[in-house]
Amino acid sequence: MTDTTKTLKVGDPAPDFSLASESGKISLNDYRGKKNVVLVFYPLAWTPV
Repeated sequence: MTDTTKTLKVGDPAPDFSLASESGKISLNDYRGKKNVVLVFYPLAWTPV
């Protein structure tokens, strides 16, 4: 198995990924072309960041 990453540039489409949710598994492709999606990553209040 090779561990590689791809650097995205402004305007590149986001790669598909899936996440677990309370209603089951959600994939970015479930929304692609149907709705706008905003991804936000932030540290939680109790983290040292």
